[in-house]
Amino acid sequence: MTKSATLIAFDFGTKSIGVAIGQQITGTARPLAALKAQDGTPDWAVIEKLLQEWQPDEIIVGLPLNMDGSEQPLTARARKFANRIHGRFGVKVSLHDERLSTIEARAALFENGGYRALGKGQVDSASAVVILESFFETNG
Repeated sequence: MTKSATLIAFDFGTKSIGVAIGQQITGTARPLAALKAQDGTPDWAVIEKLLQEWQPDEIIVGLPLNMDGSEQPLTARARKFANRIHGRFGVKVSLHDERLSTIEARAALFENGGYRALGKGQVDSASAVVILESFFETNG
């Protein structure tokens, strides 16, 4: 991957999917609007629009694992979501361990805006930022 690569990260959830955009060269990410999902199924047209707008070189999907590293029911659903993105749009998709992303995202949002900053969509997209920045750190 080139240093100037653009990546999009998704924090998969059954009701809401957090989204972040980032640049490999700076190792930073910023939140985009979270997507609504119906039992884990997003509006694929919205994802297609995101991909057309940002032209990412790679997609990162957070992989929800238990703290001991074992899989949970949501893990398989996140993998399926990642596979569907790859199958539908042909873009490279990688999975990234997201064990502490929600906790980190909540702490950062609270620090910057108190309880008012903790809206569900904001936490999901902030989690996607944490996932993407963690991916940059481990794949620098």
